[in-house]
Amino acid sequence: MRPPTIRDVAERAAVSKSLVSLVLRGSGPVSQEKREAVLRAARELGYRPNAAARSLSEQRALPPSGGGTRMVGVLLDDLRNPWFVDLLDGLNSLVHAAGLHMLLADARLNRRMGHDLAEPFLELGVDGLVIVGTVPDAGGLGALARRMPVVVAGAREPRPERVDVVAGDDEHGARLATEHLLGLGHRRIAHLAGHGAVGALRRRGFEAAMRAHGAEPVVERGDLTEEGGYRGTVRLLSRPERPTALFAVNDMAAVGALSAAEELGLRVPRDLSVAGYDNTSISRLRHVWLTTVDAAPYEIGRRAARCLLDRFERPDGEGGVHLAVPTLEIRGTTAPPCGEPGG
Repeated sequence: MRPPTIRDVAERAAVSKSLVSLVLRGSGPVSQEKREAVLRAARELGYRPNAAARSLSEQRALPPSGGGTRMVGVLLDDLRNPWFVDLLDGLNSLVHAAGLHMLLADARLNRRMGHDLAEPFLELGVDGLVIVGTVPDAGGLGALARRMPVVVAGAREPRPERVDVVAGDDEHGARLATEHLLGLGHRRIAHLAGHGAVGALRRRGFEAAMRAHGAEPVVERGDLTEEGGYRGTVRLLSRPERPTALFAVNDMAAVGALSAAEELGLRVPRDLSVAGYDNTSISRLRHVWLTTVDAAPYEIGRRAARCLLDRFERPDGEGGVHLAVPTLEIRGTTAPPCGEPGG
C-alpha cells in the first residue's frame, strides 16, 4: 500500500495542494477552519511530510553545531506545570510539519541531579533549542545562542542577543483579571504573587489596576504551586479584615486558594471570589470551573516554532520579544461580594 501524499491530504480536506503546503509550513494567511481540516486529514491518513523535510533541508542551512540531526531540543522549566501542555502542542504543530522531531528534558530534574542543563542537547547535536518557562541561566544563554539557534517561550527574563522570546502579555492579563474583580464591586482584593519576571509582571498589572481604581493593593508572597497558594490564602484569610477576592499568579496557586477557602468554611464565590492565570486544563474541570486568564499557550508555542525555523535561515539575526494577547475566561469562581447588588 502506497504512503499517503499531499494530494491525498488535499482531497480529504477538500482544499488545494498549495493550501496544504501553507498549513504544513505554518506560513501564509489560512483560516483556522481550513487549517484544522488539513491537520485533521493529515492525522487520519497518517501523512508524514517527508517532502516538507526534504524541501527544508535543501533551502535551510542548519547551524554548524547541529549536524543536521533534524531534532529540536525542548528544555522545560518544570514538567509538572500543566500550562506547558498546550504550549508544546502548538510548538509541535509546526516542528512536526517541518519534518523535525522534539527531544524533551526537564530542567527541574536536571538541576536536582546537578547536570548541565544544555549539555545533553549539545552532545546529541540538536539543530536548535526551545527553552520553555523560566530561563535557568540567563548568563549562559548568550553563549549557548552562539552555538545554536535558541528561542525562549513563556518567560520574560532579560534576553541576550540573537535570542527570540515568545510569551504572553502578563501585565495586561493581570489587569484584565483585576479589573474584572473590581467591576464586580470588590475593593478588598489580594494577589497571591509568584517569583521571576513573569510573577513580577503579573504583580505590576494587579497593582496598577488597583491604584487606577483608588483601591489599595494587597500582595501575599508565594510561589507557583498549589501548596504555596494554599498557605498564602490561609495567611490572607486569617487577617482581621480579610479580602473578598483573590487573584492568583497562576491556576495552580488558585486551586490551593480554593482548598484553603473550603477548609476555612468559606463558599466560593459567595464568600470569596478567586481568579487564576493560564487557563490550564485544571481550570476547566467542572468541579473547579475557575475564572482565569487565557495566556494563549498554543499560539505562543506556534510562534516559538516559527521563530526557531526562521532563525535556522537567519542565525545571526537580531532577536526580539513577541507577545501574544491574553483574554479573560469568566467561569464560576467569581461573583459580586456578599451583600452587594447581585451578591
